[in-house]
Amino acid sequence: MDTISLPIATLLTCGLAFLLLTLSWTVIKGRRSLSLSTGDGGDSTMERRIRAQGNLAEYAPIFIILVALAELQGGNTVVVSIFALVFFVGRLAHGYAFAFTEKNMQLRVRGMIATLFGISAASLYNLALLIT
Repeated sequence: MDTISLPIATLLTCGLAFLLLTLSWTVIKGRRSLSLSTGDGGDSTMERRIRAQGNLAEYAPIFIILVALAELQGGNTVVVSIFALVFFVGRLAHGYAFAFTEKNMQLRVRGMIATLFGISAASLYNLALLIT
């Protein structure tokens, strides 16, 4: 049986999983301190923590798929790694700004720009790999 190696997708997924665990822990901690079982209880800090966690869960899966597809199609390791690094740093910046600061719009916006750049670039790169 042949094995398929996807080192970039693997490292990216593990890093994003640890980030998701960190953001999830902030939600759990916040709910415990506010005695909430669900929701944000009208607390703006809790709302930001929940959205930081949810936002990562919304964007990460499609990007992981794009990275895995690029690796499977024989994409350049350096190019795919750069896309993955930009996306990951963007998710770190956005998650930190949203979950751990009260108002850091500049970091949050830069995080989203890096996220959207990563998804756009990886999508276009996959299409280029497909047609060449």
